[in-house]
Amino acid sequence: MKLINYIFLLLIFLSNAACAQTHPNMILTKSGVDKVAAHKNPVMFDRVLDETRIQVDLAISEGIMVPIPKDMGGGYTHEKHKNNYFNMQSAGALYQITGEEKYAAYIKEMLLEYTAMYPNLPPHPTNRSYAVGKIFWQCLNDANWMVYTSQAYDAIYNYLSVAERKKIENEFLKPYANYLSIGNPKYFNRVHNHSTWGNAAVGMMALAMDDDKLLQRALYGLDLKDVDELAKDNDGGFIYDKDQAKAGFFAQIDYSFSPDGYYGEGPYYQRYAMLPFMVFAQALNNKKPELKIFEYRDSILIKAVKSLLNQTNQSGEFFPINDAQKGMSIYPNSVVTAVNVAYNASLDEEFLNAARRQGTVLLDQGGWELAKVIESSSARTFVNKSMQFTDGYNGDEGGLGILRAGDPENQSTVVFKYTSQGLGHGHYDKLGYLMYDGSTEVMQDYGAARWVNIDQKGGGRYLKENNTWAKQTIAHNTLVVDQKSHFGGEYDIANLHHSDPVFFNTNNPDAQTAGARELNAYPGVEMNRILVLWEDDYFANPVLIDYFSADTKESHDYDMPYQFAGQIMSQNFDYKTEMPTTMGDGHGYQHLYKEATAKAGDNIQMNWFKDSKFYTLTTLSEVGDDIILARVGANDPEFNLRRDALLIHRKENAKSPRFLSVIENHGTYSRVTERPVDPYSKIASVKITNENNQVVTFNIRAKDGNSWSIEVNKSSGEVKIINK
Repeated sequence: MKLINYIFLLLIFLSNAACAQTHPNMILTKSGVDKVAAHKNPVMFDRVLDETRIQVDLAISEGIMVPIPKDMGGGYTHEKHKNNYFNMQSAGALYQITGEEKYAAYIKEMLLEYTAMYPNLPPHPTNRSYAVGKIFWQCLNDANWMVYTSQAYDAIYNYLSVAERKKIENEFLKPYANYLSIGNPKYFNRVHNHSTWGNAAVGMMALAMDDDKLLQRALYGLDLKDVDELAKDNDGGFIYDKDQAKAGFFAQIDYSFSPDGYYGEGPYYQRYAMLPFMVFAQALNNKKPELKIFEYRDSILIKAVKSLLNQTNQSGEFFPINDAQKGMSIYPNSVVTAVNVAYNASLDEEFLNAARRQGTVLLDQGGWELAKVIESSSARTFVNKSMQFTDGYNGDEGGLGILRAGDPENQSTVVFKYTSQGLGHGHYDKLGYLMYDGSTEVMQDYGAARWVNIDQKGGGRYLKENNTWAKQTIAHNTLVVDQKSHFGGEYDIANLHHSDPVFFNTNNPDAQTAGARELNAYPGVEMNRILVLWEDDYFANPVLIDYFSADTKESHDYDMPYQFAGQIMSQNFDYKTEMPTTMGDGHGYQHLYKEATAKAGDNIQMNWFKDSKFYTLTTLSEVGDDIILARVGANDPEFNLRRDALLIHRKENAKSPRFLSVIENHGTYSRVTERPVDPYSKIASVKITNENNQVVTFNIRAKDGNSWSIEVNKSSGEVKIINK
């Protein structure tokens, strides 16, 4: 019997030893590290290695600092803990690639410091989140910490003694994972970018600790029995809603993306969420290949990265629809990570070209492989094309149309939004659009009212003006009825509806079209919009034709805003300036100053200057329509809003109005030579010459007598153009 027990214990020991030898086995793997060590590094990879070594060596020289949490985003403790997880993840990669033990020792010491602090750590003292964190002010940031630190822990797993692993896991990592999940079920068990991070954090730490029970929780959501048992120990979290059915990492993949990879909250938040999606998927692919994660749902994660890359302007900046900070682009680590992982999972050349444009790779075996291919292959330009993305799980909840034309190095781009609401980060702007000339916003979206991680502005959180201005319809380029936002600005109502695509037609590269309909934004108002991106040798650049109809039985007031946000050069109407007055008391109008007014003739024309370029808007009007020149900034005592300018075309007490506009990009100005080129529009007027249930026909007349008749089929988007 003693011999049998001895053999049994020996088998357990050998089994545990074999398991331990498999580390690292998530993002880095032992076989991958061995391959990197056996070959010469590509130049790009060597550069990343050197830069990372400098960064981590500096952190090591400064010593371990694990302060008691107290600050929100941008504050000292927030940034210190954030730097700690970045440095630990980097140190783990350096330890595996270089073999230098100082990097493993750094991570070990850091983790032991956190282990000593955590048992007595209460929820974050700011208490400003629906899911209060421990190390950070919200669980979202705690999940960030765990996603990165799990990779560091995996990297030094074999460096640690069994006793050290037991202490760190039992006193810190497992309780921390429980806090993020069982302790905050309303955070963990839902479909949202925050919860994607939470699921990935718990799942990756489960993989690092070889904890299958914790992994199941991450993949499929909380076990309701666990929630019932531990609800009384919720420690600052929220009681779980048992009616919530969708939860866990697979639910995130299922319900976050449309079939072609569009992310309902928009590209800004997709950029943020793709890191946990892709790194957890990579870890699962390496350690649980039987899940075939990159094949799941017709390779939806690969499609999602492609979708993200194609929602950018010429500079690689994401379109700022919904809540978004302008300037976010394909260059931060989250997108570099997504591109690296997607390339190694698919070997798709589109990702190779994107990585070449990003100019960097990850410090892991996947980054090494990608850098090697970049070094040995010929350079190709990453070129965006016109495309439409559907929205919703089944692709039947509206969509996003992107029209592109002109010089590939300086494209004209029109983004047409007819999506679902976009969850809590959605804005009330059905049938809104943005227009770019290269990287210049010709017709802008305001984006979000937020200063991310800038402590002076609300601790880096969303400001109240995000709800009162940035989300409201008047802050966008779409129709406002009776000076009220779509759906009355009520999220619960807006979340029930989506716009409907009618056509997206790029068969004719000289006249690409998109059309969509909105039936629910206002009771009794059917709104339709048709956009035509038109190229003709007569014009130096593509021209946008914008037709908007509102069919009603009752009379209403209508405002069509044009968010040009530039410097007015000239106009064809006589305006009257006045002392700035606030335009309303709600729905965003309370933040607008009326600076000048005018009465329209049969056409409104305004010429403006932005980023050393000239643009002109020509829009059909009726005699007596109101023209309002407005500026953002009213009722903004803390100066949280940009002082952007816009023009509002107002029709009062009207039934079934039509708006027809043409936007022309026509000139430049050199600040060096002080010489303008083509600063004036070529267009004299626009009008609607025919409309029935099948087609609508426009006439565009130039100042030199040229004239075009442009007929658009309302069902197919096919265009017939006659130059008269």
